[in-house]
Amino acid sequence: MIHKPSKEDATATEWIKSSYSTPDGPDCVEVAAVSDRIFVRDSKTPRGPRLALTPAAWSSFLPHASGR
Repeated sequence: MIHKPSKEDATATEWIKSSYSTPDGPDCVEVAAVSDRIFVRDSKTPRGPRLALTPAAWSSFLPHASGR
């Protein structure tokens, strides 16, 4: 599901940037946990759309993302 952010989302959400992202680039992804969803967004466009996942979907995805 694609979630279009509201003003409340932008101010109340704590985003965590990927450890692969550096100040010199390349830009990467950021994630945030908000009650019943995990949001994923492009760090280049923090006010753009974000992917909204259930905690179960996020947990299923993580082993594939980490290469384990």
